[in-house]
Amino acid sequence: MNGKNRKDIKPGKEVFIVLKKDQRTGKRSKGVVADILTNKSFHPHGIKVRLTDGRVGRVQEIVGSD
Repeated sequence: MNGKNRKDIKPGKEVFIVLKKDQRTGKRSKGVVADILTNKSFHPHGIKVRLTDGRVGRVQEIVGSD
C-alpha cells in the first residue's frame, strides 16, 4: 500500500520513507511511525511522518498492510 492517504497511516505502523536528503536517489529507510506531520488527507508525494528514531520523511510504502 502506498503512503499517499493519511487515513492509511497510524502511529505504530512500520513504513518505508524517503528522507529529504535521499529524494534525488529514492533511497528508502524503514521505521515505525511516531507522528504524522501532514495535515491534509492526501499528498501526491506521500504523507510526511516522524519515525520513532526522529527521522522525518515521506511515506512511500506501508509494510504489512492489512
